[in-house]
Parts: sequence; structure tokens; C-alpha cells
Amino acid sequence: MPTSHASADQPVLPISRPSFRAGARPTLTDRFLAFDAEHPYIYRTLERLTADRLAAGASNVGLKALFEDLRWQLPAGVRGLNNSFTALYAQKLIEDHPHWASAFELRRRRTA
Repeated sequence: MPTSHASADQPVLPISRPSFRAGARPTLTDRFLAFDAEHPYIYRTLERLTADRLAAGASNVGLKALFEDLRWQLPAGVRGLNNSFTALYAQKLIEDHPHWASAFELRRRRTA
């Protein structure tokens, strides 16, 4: 699977809007947007963890590692922090903080 490092000159595609196909199963993006809307503190915590890692001198940040850190911090009742959301959270972090783009390795998504 090809990999690439996002950089300032490489555009990051915005997270697409939910699909509203009648009778269709929710896409990964649909599920992510619903989860993110229901649990906005997850993003804020990932944002803080990323800033902390970069401030500590890290040049690369792995969202999978941040997810594992986050799982230790989450209230026991929170479910649904899906590893499939890591790329979408990385894209959102880059959209909000373009200067962090080189810290994340993004891969091409195969599904929506």
C-alpha cells in the first residue's frame, strides 16, 4: 500500500459530508462524523496530545499511539473509539492545524 507524508505543498482532502443514500448502510465517514459530533472531547484530547508530543520534540505523531493513550484516559462507559477513525482524525487535525501536516503519515483510503 503506498504511503506518503503530508506536507505543506500536498493538499489534504477535507473530510466528506455524510452520505444520505436512502436505505444505504452508513459509511465509515458517516460513522466518524456521528461519533465526533457525539464525543467532541475526543478530538480536543487528540489535539492536546498531538500538541504535547510536538512540543516535546517529536517530529512524527502516530494517531494509533495517541488512540491507545486516549483509551487509558477515557471514561469507562465510552464505546466506539474505532481504530478506523484514526485517518479521519488525522485529516481533521491537519485541516485545523496545517502546520502539523508533516508530523502525520497519511495513506490513501480505500473506502468512504
